[in-house]
Amino acid sequence: MGSLMKIAIFIAVALALNYAVNLVFKFLARKTKAIHLRFTKSVVNVIIDIIIIYSLAQQFEITKDISKVLLQSGSLMIAIATFAAQQALANVISGLSISASRPYNVDEKIRVIQGGTVIAEGIVKDVMIRHTVISQFNGESCIVPNSVMDSSVIINTNYTANVGNFVEIEIAYDTDIEEAIRIMRRVCVEHALTLNTEENVVSASGYTQNGVILKTTIWTENLDDSFKACSDIRIALIEEFRKSGIEIPYQTVTVHSPAADSEENGV
Repeated sequence: MGSLMKIAIFIAVALALNYAVNLVFKFLARKTKAIHLRFTKSVVNVIIDIIIIYSLAQQFEITKDISKVLLQSGSLMIAIATFAAQQALANVISGLSISASRPYNVDEKIRVIQGGTVIAEGIVKDVMIRHTVISQFNGESCIVPNSVMDSSVIINTNYTANVGNFVEIEIAYDTDIEEAIRIMRRVCVEHALTLNTEENVVSASGYTQNGVILKTTIWTENLDDSFKACSDIRIALIEEFRKSGIEIPYQTVTVHSPAADSEENGV
């Protein structure tokens, strides 16, 4: 059998095995979104490729001798490889840790925080042997190394029954604050996506140089509903406050022109 034929057969076997593995895990993924399935699939694919490459190397005298030498000096090679690929191995080990603990699964919404800074926020799309893919809300995909995911604070909104989000609005000091609170509570309760009731608290959370800040929590069943409800409520509050004569203060700048001032003074 020719060398090219042997290579073609091994490549075909590798492609067939990887395809079969992908089909099996794709079938399992229909029943569960657990991240360990995605990570395990990546590991199995890598193992198959390594075995095929090693088996192919045994078919030729030159590569066979090289592979024997590599095996005989296995300890040295492992030490060198470990030193050269510390970061890559850290990602693999972290991937194993994440797969075992499962702080998040595929299609769950998470926020990744490191050092008090949000480094990624969105929906988990895949967990590979080296990294996690997060689809952000602006359409971009964030590729985060597993070692970073394992050492960061993960906020998973799917662990809670409902989602709460703050809404704040500022009103002028000479406005009827009690009426503004009643309107704000009513708008929140009447929205179709909210879980708010008449007992929902609307509080004065602070002062500014222009007025008082009213604050409340919008409760919804999930994060998508929260985005929609908060946006609608902010718009509705502006309209309802305008109808009721409640002023939302904003800063204005008056510019005086020397020429115009002279004309007004008859100069």
